[in-house]
Amino acid sequence: MKLPVYAHPTMTVLVDDSDTFLHSLVFQLDPMQASVCFHDPLQALEWFKANAQSSELPLQVDFDNPNQSAEQRNVAVDLEQIYRISGQRQRFSIPSVLVVDYSMPQMNGVAFCQAIQHLPCKKILFTGQADEKIAVDAFNRGLIDRYIKKSADDALDRLEEEVAALQKAFFQEQSETLLDMLVLHEFSFLRCGALAKVVQQLYQEHGFVEHYPFPSPSGILFFKADGSAQLMVVETERGYESQVEMARDSGAPQSLVEALEEKRMLPFFPPDGMYSDEVGQHWHRYCKAPQVCKGLETYYWALFEVEPALLDIQPTPYAEFLRQHTPPLAA
Repeated sequence: MKLPVYAHPTMTVLVDDSDTFLHSLVFQLDPMQASVCFHDPLQALEWFKANAQSSELPLQVDFDNPNQSAEQRNVAVDLEQIYRISGQRQRFSIPSVLVVDYSMPQMNGVAFCQAIQHLPCKKILFTGQADEKIAVDAFNRGLIDRYIKKSADDALDRLEEEVAALQKAFFQEQSETLLDMLVLHEFSFLRCGALAKVVQQLYQEHGFVEHYPFPSPSGILFFKADGSAQLMVVETERGYESQVEMARDSGAPQSLVEALEEKRMLPFFPPDGMYSDEVGQHWHRYCKAPQVCKGLETYYWALFEVEPALLDIQPTPYAEFLRQHTPPLAA
């Protein structure tokens, strides 16, 4: 199991010239899944042009040293820019999965997929019995990711499963470059399959709908549909050593130093996770007993409530977007 660097709700686009079938598709999808429907593939193409995601990555290149070659310059990931995506309402309108019928009068489904081949969204083609060879050819050419026969008894059930799977694949591919860079620093846990399972469980148990890497302390920032946030602080053996050193240097109470040495407590001292004089004897308020995840290495983690002021952003809640989202039938 892989964990994408970040993920949030996105838009599923449904294109079919049949009203009846479009409504069946919308009914089948999870009500928490935003969707937009089109009769007309040409209008759908215009919508894609307006809502497609930019491929720009939150990277910073160090140009301060003129003696370094382009290959030697340091490239850093702007982590704050990643979690600030949560303040952008338009993130929910990014098309991650297209579901398109093959047989349409103005443009067939394969031609439609070819027209948006340059976009990163995943593509599912609905076909009739006679169109299966065409679908296989389109799959082999990389124009579509899945195809489903309309006549199959489980067509709509399979659609729901495939949409969910392809949405995950969408974010995994989008964040692969970021992941390669983040694991070189304090975010090796993002490539750990065992921790990915823990994150999946937290999604299910707490009703989270999106997550982002958090820079300091290192961890994963979750949001629920109502916009409330929780931070999964993730620490390693080396991280605990840094916590102990900082606590000692700052004159922390001996009880805290011992708790950190024995890994009985995991702190989230605002604003950056490290102990400071302001914490004083009230350190218990900012600590929780860690849970342990044994994966690529031993990770210690705990979940903390996050005050909006700490993030310095105003998250746009997904529930608010769904309430304001236009009716599914767009054209």
